[in-house]
Amino acid sequence: MSAIFKREFKAYFNTPIGYIVLAAFYFFLGYFFSAIYSNGAPNVEMIVTSMSTVAIFTLPVLTMRLMSEDRRQKVDQALITAPVKLTSIVLGKFFAAFAVFALAFAPTVIFEIIVAAKVSVNVFTYIYSLIGMLLLGGVLIAIGMFISCLTESPAISAILTLVINIFILCMSSFASMISVSWISTVVEKAAFLSVAENFSGSVLKVTDIIYFVSIIAAFVFLSVRSLEKRRWS
Repeated sequence: MSAIFKREFKAYFNTPIGYIVLAAFYFFLGYFFSAIYSNGAPNVEMIVTSMSTVAIFTLPVLTMRLMSEDRRQKVDQALITAPVKLTSIVLGKFFAAFAVFALAFAPTVIFEIIVAAKVSVNVFTYIYSLIGMLLLGGVLIAIGMFISCLTESPAISAILTLVINIFILCMSSFASMISVSWISTVVEKAAFLSVAENFSGSVLKVTDIIYFVSIIAAFVFLSVRSLEKRRWS
């Protein structure tokens, strides 16, 4: 898995993709921090949670080549028939994309230090919000990776992933329009953004962590199954 991870992580910075994603995140992080700092709001967690929409629109770029690029270049058969577990291949690619996503939030550590030097802050609130965003990103990466397994075109993969991400973004609004309470609750729970917002409080819920990890595991499993199907076809 480590070899796959290193290969994929380096690939992000051998092409403009990694720089584009990080540049987009750093721009909006800097903009949001400038806004709250000038208004005297010492809440870096607000910056972290506000990046969910940015993640919705940028992560498809990060995941579009994870699987489809190998198929497009006709090297996927050599990869999936290599003496390595398919799970290791999928996890290596997943963690490479996740590492880039986590790197995008590095400036928030500096922001928290700057604010803490001026006023008293609740560091745990910031940490909880960061955990929530990283888990949300993990879910979106896992979904994007699975979609990338289904096509050999990175462009199609990016478009389909973006459509699904926008649908996820709008699910909270759909839930509010449903009159049947239990259906509304199910749709609300399926709206990952609403669950991610739970991490912005002062209490870390284990159930929310399990919820996100379960979804990540499910789509990682589907990606492995997709590779297995191609291995034996």
